[in-house]
Amino acid sequence: MTDTDLYNGEWTDQVRALSQRLLPFLAVATEQHVTRAAIGMGVPQPTVSRAIARLEEELGVALFARSGRGVRLTRHGRALLPAAERAARELAAGCQAVLAETDPDAGRVSFAFLHTMAPRTVPELLRTFRAQHPLITFTLTQASTDDIRERVRSGEIDLGLVSPGTAGPGIAVRPLATQPLVLMVPAGHRFASRRQVRLAEAATEAFICLEPQYGLRRICDDLCHAAGFTPRIAFVGQEVETARGLVAAGLGVSILPITSAETTPGAVAVRISSPVAARTICLIWPADRDDPSAVHDLHPPARRFREFLLANAGRLLAVSD
Repeated sequence: MTDTDLYNGEWTDQVRALSQRLLPFLAVATEQHVTRAAIGMGVPQPTVSRAIARLEEELGVALFARSGRGVRLTRHGRALLPAAERAARELAAGCQAVLAETDPDAGRVSFAFLHTMAPRTVPELLRTFRAQHPLITFTLTQASTDDIRERVRSGEIDLGLVSPGTAGPGIAVRPLATQPLVLMVPAGHRFASRRQVRLAEAATEAFICLEPQYGLRRICDDLCHAAGFTPRIAFVGQEVETARGLVAAGLGVSILPITSAETTPGAVAVRISSPVAARTICLIWPADRDDPSAVHDLHPPARRFREFLLANAGRLLAVSD
């Protein structure tokens, strides 16, 4: 039987029936007595009897035969027993895995963030959180805003840091902090000695940008449009660090998040005086598709991390990466 058969093939009814009556079948097979099986399961004896009778009806065979005051497995029951035991073990293992993932004190959180937050912001957030919850573990993903949104919507990711952040079907959004953006220029550039520059003055420059699916690229395009020009893009990449390196090599200019206590040799950050250049970092998580404002019931460790981020991330995001 293939995985497809479980849902679309001729065995659908039988598999569904067995999955609903697996424990009563195993209990009776173990105890060889319906009443003792019911007592062990903590349910009325008629409930177990009905479950076995319905399973036998679905399969079209007798699984048990009377033996004195008890019952014994028939040939068909003995054929079913090993598979039922394996299924029960697999189900128990799966339940244990879920319980381990969702343990409030020692579960796992799937957390995604923008590449720009990888060097210092995320490590600092995790260091602070783990000081309070040392047993909670993380699966970390660096990706674009679009990719993070899709993974959050699908439930693959519990929490994500994105920019820009907009609510939508399956996604809840909370703004955390605003980060200034600067124009990064080569050290010998005509703007390098200036404290600030109007972005319109850079209309003739070659720009180094991220790929279109990155939120920072859309912000860059919008800022240039607001300044009255379309950027002439010389290089497109995926990493902010690469963009800084290309700027330092004299290959163009780039609009990037401001950094504190971190510089790239050969590149200079110049403040943009107009238009206002900043990005808002937002926290997103799965939400009700019909009501994006409704709070999705994240599992306990993810809820703990969400509350921590809402309370603490703003002050860190505003000054780093």
